[in-house]
Order: sequence, then structure tokens, then C-alpha cells
Amino acid sequence: MKKMLPWLITILLAVTLIVVAAFLLMDRFFPSDGNEVNKAVQNVETKKMTADEIVKMTAEIQDIKTNLADPDYILSVDIALQLDSAASKEEFEKIKSIKITPLIIKAIADAKPEELNGASGKDQFSSKLVNIINKNLTEGSITQIEFTKFIMAPM
Repeated sequence: MKKMLPWLITILLAVTLIVVAAFLLMDRFFPSDGNEVNKAVQNVETKKMTADEIVKMTAEIQDIKTNLADPDYILSVDIALQLDSAASKEEFEKIKSIKITPLIIKAIADAKPEELNGASGKDQFSSKLVNIINKNLTEGSITQIEFTKFIMAPM
């Protein structure tokens, strides 16, 4: 027993040190999102725009109708896309029917009806559209997407 006691103490000390180190390093490897998100939200400043500025930087895509991932449902939408500048809106208008509308149709075709229910579902879908469309823009970027018409119905 006397020969085993130093080994037991060494193992117990090693396990204790590992647990203490894990607790100390937990915030570094698994940061708590709550504190960082609150700091980020507090630092955000919104830019107030006039109605004329909004109109100058907003493009519309109307009357998109296609099936969802569930072929028993159809979606009809009109979308208003706000761009970051009037120049990027002009570029957007040139490619919206040949490049942007097909991207939106593909995104709708991948969506399930339950994903689009409620305000949070529409917000998530609009953020997905922002990411997809911004990758394909030639100039500028989309800052906001709003659904001006949204009709989802079973066939």
C-alpha cells in the first residue's frame, strides 16, 4: 500500500490540474455568445434615410411563382431589395431578370413550407437570399430584403 500511495496522489493531482485548466480555458474555446452579441448590438448605429433615398436604392422583383421543396405547395412573392447605393441599383436592374430571379427561384425550390412560416421563418429566408444574391452581384451589395407580397398555398 505504501508503494501505491505516491501513484494515487500523482494521479489525483494530475486529474485536478486538468479539470482546473479546462475551466480556465473554457471561455477561450467556447465563448458565450450572449456577452459578445450584446456588445455588438450596443455598438450598431442605424443610418436614417429619407423616403427618396430609400426609393433610389430599392429595386423590386415582382410576381415570382414556383413550387417549394414540398411539391404540394406553391409560393408567390414580390420582393423589394434595398441596395447600398444608387449605382449598385442600376447594375442590379441590368442583371435582375437573367441572374437574380433564377437564384431566388432556386432558393424557394429548396425551402420547405414549415421553414417559411411566421416572421422568423421569413427573416431567415430573407437573410439566406441576401447571402446568395450578394455573392452574385457585380457591384455593391444588398442591405435589406422585404417581401411585399407573400402567398404560400397548397395545390
